[in-house]
Amino acid sequence: MGKVAAAIKVMPESPEVDLDALQERLEQVLPEGAKINGFERDEVAFGLVALIPTVVVPDEAGGTEAVEEAFAEVDGVESVSVENVGRL
Repeated sequence: MGKVAAAIKVMPESPEVDLDALQERLEQVLPEGAKINGFERDEVAFGLVALIPTVVVPDEAGGTEAVEEAFAEVDGVESVSVENVGRL
């Protein structure tokens, strides 16, 4: 079975959210079998910066759904959306 890499855009609730702390919380909630291969930061507007982790997950039914759901439950997260997906 192969693996899939996905760039997932995580929008914080406000510009006041500590992005380093948010990044740590995202790393702690990863489902089994998933791992983060780095983070990018995307300046959205008016001081709001989104985190974009690249997540590697097994290529199976459901894909990134478990990761998206886990990220959406993290304190300080407003929204989660998949930006890009590709096979490794």
